[in-house]
Amino acid sequence: MIIGIVGAPNKGKSTFFSAATMVDAQIADYPFTTIDPNKGVAYVRSPCPHVALGLKKCDARNSKCEGGVRLIPINMVDVAGLVPDAHLGKGMGNQFLGDLAQADVLIQVVDASGRTDVQGNRVEGADVCEEVRMLQREIEYWIKAVLDKNWAKIKGRGIADVALALSGMNVGAAACEAAARECGLQIEKIEWDDGEKMEFCKKIREASKPIVVAANKCDAQGAAANVEKLRNDFPEMLVVPTCAVGELALRKAALGGKIKYVPGAANFEICAEIEEKQAKALEAIGKIMRANGECGMGVQELIGKAVFEYLKLADVYPVEDEHKFCDNAGRVLPDAFLMKKGATVFDLAGKVHTDLQQHFIGAVNAKTKMRVGRDTLLLRGDVIRIIAGK
Repeated sequence: MIIGIVGAPNKGKSTFFSAATMVDAQIADYPFTTIDPNKGVAYVRSPCPHVALGLKKCDARNSKCEGGVRLIPINMVDVAGLVPDAHLGKGMGNQFLGDLAQADVLIQVVDASGRTDVQGNRVEGADVCEEVRMLQREIEYWIKAVLDKNWAKIKGRGIADVALALSGMNVGAAACEAAARECGLQIEKIEWDDGEKMEFCKKIREASKPIVVAANKCDAQGAAANVEKLRNDFPEMLVVPTCAVGELALRKAALGGKIKYVPGAANFEICAEIEEKQAKALEAIGKIMRANGECGMGVQELIGKAVFEYLKLADVYPVEDEHKFCDNAGRVLPDAFLMKKGATVFDLAGKVHTDLQQHFIGAVNAKTKMRVGRDTLLLRGDVIRIIAGK
C-alpha cells in the first residue's frame, strides 16, 4: 500500500509529508525543493479493537496504540513538484510521474489560500481548481504516452496487451477491461483512435490513481472560500482542509516531551514548561483545531479517509487464541494488517505466513467465536484466528 504525495511546487507538499512521517524532507519556500523522491512511513488511525472488547490494553507490535487508537503503518512517497506540460519534459518532467507509478492513491496538496500559481510562483487569487485539473491532465497524458509507445504491439490485439503495457503503473487486466467497457470500446482487435485513447486513459486514471485533495494552509485568509470552490467543482472528490505546518509543529512538540498529542487528535495537552514563543504558536494551533472540529489539523483525517473510504481497505487483527485475543506468546492483538477491498480470510492467512495459507483448514471470528470459511470477506476491525494443519 503506497500513498503518493503530489502537486504543483510550493504548496506545502514536503511539510505535509514530514508531518505525516516525521521524515525531515527538505522544506523551503521555493519551487522544486524536492529533487529526489522522499520515502517514509506514515500512519493511518483506526479504533483499536481492545477497547470494544473490554480489554485493559493491547500489545501492539507492528503498529502503535495510543489512547485506544491503533496507528497502522503505511508507505508514503513525496515526489517533486509537477508543472503544466510535465509530460512534455517541462519542469522536472516525466520522471516524477514515473516515481508515482506504484502509488495506490494520490494526495494532492494545494495551496487553499490561492497565493501560489500552478508554477509555484507567488500571486494573488490563483485558481485552486486549475491545480487539480492540471494534475488530472498530466496523469492522463502520461498514461497515453505509455499506450502510444506500445501501440504497435497493441493495435489489432486484445485488452490483455493493453494491460501488459500499463503493468508498470500498477494497473491490472481487470481494471483495463472495466475501463474499456465503460467507455464502450472494443476489447478485442483494438483499433482505438486518439480520442478513444484519451477517454480510456481518463477512466484508468480515475480507477488506478484516485486523487484526494489536501486543501493546505487552511488557516490562511480566503482558504475557506477556496475549499468550498474545490468541493463544488469536484463533488466526487474528497477535499479536506489541512494545516500541515501545524501538524508538524505538534508532532515535534510531542516528540520533545512538551505536549501529549496523538497524531490526528482534535486536541493536545501541554505537559512541560514551554517558552513564550512556543506557547503562542500552540495557542494559534489550538484555534485552528477548534475551527476544524474533529478533523484536527486535517493531515491524519485525510490519510484515514483515503485509506478506508477511497481504497476501502480493512484493518484486520490475526490472533492464535480467539478467547484471549493473543498470539502464541500471549501478546494481545499484536499485529494489524491493512487488507485490500475484497480480501478474504484465506488472503489474510497468506499475509501472516505462507505456511498458514498452504496448510489452511479454516478460521474463527474471535469476536463472535463463529467458524468462518476461506472465502469470507474481511471487514474493518475483524479479529481472526487462522486454523492450519501441519
